[in-house]
Amino acid sequence: MIVLHGNSVSPYVRKVLVALALKKLSFEQIQQMPYSGDPNFLKISPLGKIPALQDGDLNICDSTVICEYLEDAYQDHPIYPTDPQTKAKARWIEELAGSKVTEFASGIFFQRFMRPMFLNQETDEDLVQKIIEKHLPPILDYIETIVPKEGFIFGDLTIADISIISPFINAGYANYQMDAARWPLFSAFINRVKAHPIVAPLLVAEAAILGL
Repeated sequence: MIVLHGNSVSPYVRKVLVALALKKLSFEQIQQMPYSGDPNFLKISPLGKIPALQDGDLNICDSTVICEYLEDAYQDHPIYPTDPQTKAKARWIEELAGSKVTEFASGIFFQRFMRPMFLNQETDEDLVQKIIEKHLPPILDYIETIVPKEGFIFGDLTIADISIISPFINAGYANYQMDAARWPLFSAFINRVKAHPIVAPLLVAEAAILGL
């Protein structure tokens, strides 16, 4: 039995949930928070990060490692393109999403949502505005050039699609609204991915967790 450890609201956990759903794999999920200090969880994820995945005797961490493992171990219903060059492009998008995009877009979520609601701290709104006005626009300008006018980046929904929008789902929970006039293709793309029949139910479940 596959066991996924991680809170569904995490953009990284969301990515793995989509991968499992696309591959039609049965699994159990434990809503684990990161850095909890739980000694049992640290045996699975030594750094305390989420997601972590167990598959029989195998324990692995990191959303990209997990998704690539699922692709290799369960080859039905591919979640990456199969052509080597196209797969490389998909992996680049996944890397971009998991690094700079998440750093900035999820940074808005951390400042406006996590700090006041869970850490009893004030939001650093100056930092949020710096992210919105300085750090995000160049990244959004680039993403606007790689998303299609219709459909998904590589035809069917893949890990690249959910990876690149996932941090913006979190930013949206923190009242961030992308300028749809400036980035119309990406704005429409986000809505398409969120409406996909694999993704939409996961977002409903997230809203219930957040009490939205």
